[in-house]
Amino acid sequence: MALVLKNQDQDVDYTIKPESSAPAIDTSNWPLLLKNYSKLLVRTAHYTPIPAGCAPLKRDLKSYISSGVINLDKPSNPSSHEVVAWIKRILRVEKTGHSGTLDPKVTGCLIVCIDRATRLVKSQQGAGKEYVCVVRVHDKLPGGEAQFARALETLTGALFQRPPLISAVKRQLRVRTIHDCKIYEFDNERHLGVFWVSCEAGTYIRTLCVHLGLLLGCGAHMQELRRVRSGAMDEQDGMVTLHDVLDAQWQYDNTRDESYLRAIVSPLESLLVGHKRIVIKDSAVNAICYGAKLMIPGLMRYEDGIDIHEEVVIMTTKGEAVALGIALMSTVEMSSCDHGNVAKIKRVIMERDLYPAKWGKGPVATQKKQMKAAGKLDKYGRPNENTPAKWNAEYQDFNAPLNSNQASAGAPQQLAETTSKQDVLEAPPVPPVGVDAPMKDEEEAVPVLNGVDAGDSKKRKRAKHEGETAEEKAERKRRKAEKKAKKGKSSKEDDDSE
Repeated sequence: MALVLKNQDQDVDYTIKPESSAPAIDTSNWPLLLKNYSKLLVRTAHYTPIPAGCAPLKRDLKSYISSGVINLDKPSNPSSHEVVAWIKRILRVEKTGHSGTLDPKVTGCLIVCIDRATRLVKSQQGAGKEYVCVVRVHDKLPGGEAQFARALETLTGALFQRPPLISAVKRQLRVRTIHDCKIYEFDNERHLGVFWVSCEAGTYIRTLCVHLGLLLGCGAHMQELRRVRSGAMDEQDGMVTLHDVLDAQWQYDNTRDESYLRAIVSPLESLLVGHKRIVIKDSAVNAICYGAKLMIPGLMRYEDGIDIHEEVVIMTTKGEAVALGIALMSTVEMSSCDHGNVAKIKRVIMERDLYPAKWGKGPVATQKKQMKAAGKLDKYGRPNENTPAKWNAEYQDFNAPLNSNQASAGAPQQLAETTSKQDVLEAPPVPPVGVDAPMKDEEEAVPVLNGVDAGDSKKRKRAKHEGETAEEKAERKRRKAEKKAKKGKSSKEDDDSE
């Protein structure tokens, strides 16, 4: 039997044969921004990986928390500001922020951003919200649930709202959009109704309930409210309580077990999974962190369906969010253009210098640095008397303004002549327009006092005070006022004595 198996093994060819194409990788289960990475459109697959940064879920605990968000179930009674301050004290972090204020009695989804993730607070505050509300009507409705549903359906679209008397914002009339409303339950005997509403950020549901009562003709007010979605997160996305945060920190402090903390804190990339993605090369990451625009050479992959001026997330090959950007090219242009700006930066998320700087290392930039070190260019990289003629003829500085003659001749930019302070002080004064250039009739009307032209005396007076500082001018005016006051006082005493 053993001999038969041995002969079968000898017949099998175990050679690894070359293939023209690699098998497709299933990326549907990859986390966060890397999900369905294989479905992104490819601009180029050629880049040099840099051993810096890491996947969001593989960060060390300090970096993980400093770049994390918490989907908190806010309890009733404390304000949103108090809750955020408590989390800051429990986790011992530098700063925290939230995704939009909830009134003290309101419960539900409050996204708490920690340290670096606070850069996303503004975008989350402006995102849409969803609520479940319990409303109490002030009388029995003749039409029952149908009348209630009809009135609720009326309150969709753009609505005028004035914030309630007790509110966190200025009470002025404003427009807010109600995207959708859905009735869950209505009890006409108990005068209670439950409905779900999807609305724009800044909508007051209390005001909506009052308007609902006006439409029903019997009055109504909000009984209870819960937020079920805020921006990118809802009740099903791992919502935690304040007790969970406190217990997780206690467990780490006492047992050094970080699993509970990692379970309640999510990477900031979880807020950006709804954005269109642009993947950049590792060599372009640090330039983006310093605010540079994303150019075509730094582009690797991009999402289908990107439109111009659409907000996109710029990410690394490891799935880290680098920045939020505004697309300057559509998907079609990204695939066809060979140069140009892909996107401008709206908000940088990643810390600077996490990836090494890779700009200024090309052949021209290297030669320019060597020439500056040798004294053939000044410290700003501009030509001087030691600059070779070949450099002046071939190099063109696109940041320096050139006039038409220099541009046509290809000559280097001439440096502007510098004027010293002494030259300015010795220069003749320039009279104001309209003062020393009177009309002919006015010149004839200038009076002559004691053989001296009044115009000449004014000129001499101005020349006398030319070049004085603001302090000297103020002192001169003060002395003049004192002299005038003293003269007036003496004349008054003479009148009294008479």
